Amino acid sequence: MLTMDSLIDYILRFGDLNTSEIASIKASATQIELKKGEYFSEAGAVPRQVGFVVQGVLRGCYYNQAGEDITRCFIAEDSLAADYLNLESHQISTEYIQACTDCKLIVFSKAQWEGLSHTVAAWDTIKNKMVQLCMYQKSRKGPVVSQDASSRYLEFLKNYPDVMLRVPLRYIASYLGVTQQSLSRIRKNIT
Repeated sequence: MLTMDSLIDYILRFGDLNTSEIASIKASATQIELKKGEYFSEAGAVPRQVGFVVQGVLRGCYYNQAGEDITRCFIAEDSLAADYLNLESHQISTEYIQACTDCKLIVFSKAQWEGLSHTVAAWDTIKNKMVQLCMYQKSRKGPVVSQDASSRYLEFLKNYPDVMLRVPLRYIASYLGVTQQSLSRIRKNIT
């Protein structure tokens, strides 16, 4: 299965696996599809799964006190998708993970994800490295508010080179902290 192979290739970046461990990982995972606009994880609920994005783009988002929809990060192919801190602590999430495009994911329930430590010798080490990268990417890729809007846009293009043409501009504007009109002006001035 090609999609499972992309997951295994991703995991192998963080540690070695033998054939029985690979089989165990594949047996623990489920493939799902999300349509554009559907949620992988929702605010007000305890996250229950970890996903690996095979195809498509998701976004982490929340609603501010004014009720505005704010995009915090984008999650594209070959990345983990999870509200990991709340998954681990079994806390109610305050954020959503929503499909910006039609998406294909490989998903593990929390029990399956943690249960792999019984069948994959180095799973805890591999898992920790994957989660650290996931959390680093989400924190590192947030726009720096002290930068001007043009600088934030250029940083966005650097961090998410393939996302620009795939997601609605309103999500990108929200991520950058500007209006769609301002984003259009910035794009016009830069290109």
